[in-house]
Amino acid sequence: MEEHHRRNQILTVIAVGIGLLFLYGAQEYATSYQIRILNNCALFVILAASYNLINGVTGQFSLEPNAFVAIGAYTSALLTLTPAEKQLSFIIEPIMWPLGVLHAPFFISLLAAGVVTAFVGFLMGFPVFRVRGDYLAIVTLGFGEVVRVVANNTQTITNGPLGLKGIAPHTNLWWSWGIAIITVFFIARLVRSSFGRAMKAVKYDETAAEAVGINAFWHKMLAFTTSAFFEGVGGGILAHLITTISPTLFTFFLTFNLLIMIVVGGLGSTTGACIAAIIVTFGGEYLRFVEEPINFWFIHIPAIPGMRMVIFSIILILMMIFARNGIMGTKEFSWNWVLNKIKPVKIFLRKKP
Repeated sequence: MEEHHRRNQILTVIAVGIGLLFLYGAQEYATSYQIRILNNCALFVILAASYNLINGVTGQFSLEPNAFVAIGAYTSALLTLTPAEKQLSFIIEPIMWPLGVLHAPFFISLLAAGVVTAFVGFLMGFPVFRVRGDYLAIVTLGFGEVVRVVANNTQTITNGPLGLKGIAPHTNLWWSWGIAIITVFFIARLVRSSFGRAMKAVKYDETAAEAVGINAFWHKMLAFTTSAFFEGVGGGILAHLITTISPTLFTFFLTFNLLIMIVVGGLGSTTGACIAAIIVTFGGEYLRFVEEPINFWFIHIPAIPGMRMVIFSIILILMMIFARNGIMGTKEFSWNWVLNKIKPVKIFLRKKP
């Protein structure tokens, strides 16, 4: 067992090293468009993995990610903007004290975004987890809309509908993928711990879990607060990637995209959430060619705006019909599985003359 554990650790280190080399090559030689797609992939890996913790692992049908991402984005952006930049942005009403004088490095702003969002999630958890099922979804959906409306009307904090502009483009491949790796590592370890097993017990039968001594409420709070922390950090990454934010950016459409990712990946599978986040992000960009005019010999197909989403929807429908458990189901990535798949190939090659 120890030998297998050591082997898996070595393979993980090698895989991370290869990933770092790839990121170095991409940062140096890839186009700005390709780098943007890779950053988007990392961002959605962060958000999907953290959202899967509450929705997939703990089984609480929550629809709050757009709210937590918004809180994290505004917190991080307000900290990295200099006092002079804030003064230029807040032209209708001046920014309230002490936000107008606060300034922090990017890393500190990300930590602050996570902590503030986790605190809001903790407070929100008390009323939210008084209900279950569809009612929980409705309450968290309403919370997302409340945050967006508040952001739209608090001129002295968020600059209202004008939003925040001129945010420094701190997000690069090292930051985005570094945070993504940390997020996935932490959540995977949490899921494999005794807390994670308790969360799964709550998912499958909350009453039975409480009967054997599991405090369902506090385990749901742990999952909710942890998810909020990383979604807030993801919001900070997003703000410094697109360099401008406004309340219209944080609609339910963001939550809907994340819900698609965790369902396609497999509810309860962190690995599946990460794979689906990458596939959906890349796939959405790759399908853009179907919205352009196509000339095939004497046949001319005019540009059809929106066709990309039609094809994407058909793919999702087919997946829900033929792969209802998603890509990974509830399984996780395992080096043992990879080596077992490679072993027959090795045996076959050895038999070759």
